[in-house]
Amino acid sequence: MNHFTYKNGLLFCEDIGVTEIAALVQTPFYLYSQATLQRHFTAFDSGFDGTEHLTCFAVKACSNIAILNLFAQMGGGADIVSGGELLRAMKAGISPKKIIYSGVGKTRAEMREALYAGILMFNLESPQELDRLQEVAAELDTRARVAFRINPDVDPKTHAYISTGLAKNKFGIPVDEAGKEYLRARDMENIEIIGVSCHIGSQLTQVDPFIAALRKLKVFISELVQEGIKIKYLDLGGGVGITYDDEQPPHPHDYARAVRAELSDLDCTLILEPGRVITGNAGILVTEVQYTKSNSGGEKVKRFVIVDAAMNDLTRPSLYGSYHEVIPVREDTNPTQEVDIVGPICETGDFFARDRMMPVTAQGDLLAVMSCGAYGFTMSSNYNSRPRAAEVLVAGDRFQIIREREEFDDLIRGESLSRL
Repeated sequence: MNHFTYKNGLLFCEDIGVTEIAALVQTPFYLYSQATLQRHFTAFDSGFDGTEHLTCFAVKACSNIAILNLFAQMGGGADIVSGGELLRAMKAGISPKKIIYSGVGKTRAEMREALYAGILMFNLESPQELDRLQEVAAELDTRARVAFRINPDVDPKTHAYISTGLAKNKFGIPVDEAGKEYLRARDMENIEIIGVSCHIGSQLTQVDPFIAALRKLKVFISELVQEGIKIKYLDLGGGVGITYDDEQPPHPHDYARAVRAELSDLDCTLILEPGRVITGNAGILVTEVQYTKSNSGGEKVKRFVIVDAAMNDLTRPSLYGSYHEVIPVREDTNPTQEVDIVGPICETGDFFARDRMMPVTAQGDLLAVMSCGAYGFTMSSNYNSRPRAAEVLVAGDRFQIIREREEFDDLIRGESLSRL
């Protein structure tokens, strides 16, 4: 459930009209509902009530520090994959003891910063990464707490670009090779083994792949116990999907119930890394129609709605072919027609919707691209030298700009004319 609804013919976010915000902020902008963010975090986290667990929000999904701070106030931690995300989590008030560090390419500098901060755990993804972390921790005369990310070779049945648990993916260590890395780590003076980690993919709409991976992990953990290696934390990753179009993902409580049933005989704290399932449907992208046009000459007349947002603002449709519902901010009873909704960038791939039935649209109309709260702003760029959009958070009948729109000076910050 989200808090974007029509009232008297106008789209509202909670108790304030989107047109009112657009008049003050200008378009394009990302708009988030605080009530939806809090509802979704609670719905996910509460499914594990009665089980020792830590919900670490996946910062890559939605990294604004105002939103991260909301989750910190609710007891949440952070799953990070870069030094920049570590900075964001700390600035947002998330305890370092609730931060886990994933990712296949951690640098020495990033490892040092995380060790200085005192994070809970590194999720290691290769033998060389283990060796590097041992060296860095030794230089700092400290011990690094670690888990290894196990690749269970389970098909998550999702888009190939966001599948992470198959043998052909770059992530993790194959389950049949991970045992020897745990034995190596056990003998390293500056490494402390505390966990096992796994993440099989994103936007999963079935529970079965999670359970298949968990069963492999349980067998693996029992083998570690036989070697005298105690596991305190089991990190199951994230990946629970949301509804963009006609998907039917499991309710977070159904996912939790299935996981808890499998965990009944394991004595360890569960770590979860939800991202999209919390923020995905809590945010929209608001954009204004600049032009409408029709191109003839092919098999049929092609109609275009050209808006001021673009693929640099929301890349998912271009990158993945992803579906996002697009609705008018002013509820429309006009006849519908088939259109492509496109942006101003010089790429044919700059689109939000293709061959979509929409009410007849005119210059100046506002459109809302729905379900943009995850991997929306965080994947945006300055392609075509376009300033990145503003981000706005609504709470009840009030709103706050939580990220100012970039200005042209921001585009060239740090650059200089050549004097060679």
